[in-house]
Amino acid sequence: MARVPMIERSYGQDELARRHRLVGFCSFNLLMAHVALILIGYSLRDHSSLVGETWTVVTSYGGMLLAVAAVLALAAVVVTSIRAARRALRYESWHLLHLYAYVGVGLSVPHEIWTGADFTTSPAARAYWWSAYAIALTAVLVYRVGLPIWRTLRHALTVTEVIREGPGVVTVVLGGRRLHRLPARAGQYFVFRFLDGPGWSRGNPYSLSASPAPDRLRVTAKAVGDGSARLAGVKPGTRVAIEGPYGRLTDAVRVTGKVAMLACGIGITPLRALLEELDYRPGDAVLVYRARDLNDLVFRDELDQLARRRGITMHYLLGPRIRSRDSWLPDNAEAWADEEALLHLIPAISEYDVYVCGPDRWMDAACAAALAAGLPSRQLHQERFSW
Repeated sequence: MARVPMIERSYGQDELARRHRLVGFCSFNLLMAHVALILIGYSLRDHSSLVGETWTVVTSYGGMLLAVAAVLALAAVVVTSIRAARRALRYESWHLLHLYAYVGVGLSVPHEIWTGADFTTSPAARAYWWSAYAIALTAVLVYRVGLPIWRTLRHALTVTEVIREGPGVVTVVLGGRRLHRLPARAGQYFVFRFLDGPGWSRGNPYSLSASPAPDRLRVTAKAVGDGSARLAGVKPGTRVAIEGPYGRLTDAVRVTGKVAMLACGIGITPLRALLEELDYRPGDAVLVYRARDLNDLVFRDELDQLARRRGITMHYLLGPRIRSRDSWLPDNAEAWADEEALLHLIPAISEYDVYVCGPDRWMDAACAAALAAGLPSRQLHQERFSW
């Protein structure tokens, strides 16, 4: 999760986040097993009670009080990362608690150095572990701290315009210096911090909603949390700190000459930027845009103009979701099977690269329909941020 560019481009941030979650829970389970087995083993060796042996270890072994604090910090991170607990927390609160992982890891190191057999008895093991720690720490400091600070200072981004696109949807236009040297592409996202008062330290990821230009960036978001709700109150002239660009939902993953975009709600944001930037011939691009009603169609005028200029086939699917099953279709198309409807809208879908963006359950249904309709899996492109 250090955002090392080569790794991030290879796997995508959503896949890295999924693996991070898996490794995090497994590591914590192994940590708790380590604690339990050490204490049970020592109590059997010394013929003492488990409670008495625990007290002896904690109070007399080097670094163990710090290790106890480390376990508590890591336990707080793990408990709040369980899906039920995470849903109950605001994203900003969860993110702040998640930073205690750094505290936990840092506090655990002294007892490893002072009492760990690898450190105390094996020079080779000692060299290995110090090298692993150094590489991990360097990656975090360079890519999570140093590079964002350098890009923020170099490009000096400020808010130039705030536009209300519709109910709860806001577009923010950013200007800055030498933006042509920022390695951003359509389909990518940044983590933004608007330096305008309380809450400035909490970063939020927003996808580019237009192809990046040499003199501006544009992002669009819907108010679904405290961070995105703040966008409506951002004033022109506000300075902006950035991390990124991140994401691999770009032209780099294409394998064919045709493109199809499946969007739902605010998921249109990165796909609208891709339709503007990607190279394709007139008639070789399709957009299927699902929304609850006309008022929820973001960028309607821009999309229609883009369709006329570049020869894009447009399909707007309006209506509430189908309640009888998980589907990517609106309820007025309930009689259609998901894959049949998709083939009706995009005949010969196997000849396309299909980009999908929207709410998680909708994306699950849309991706399943595309694969069932005969789309090769290597031509299906998606990226998620909710693992």
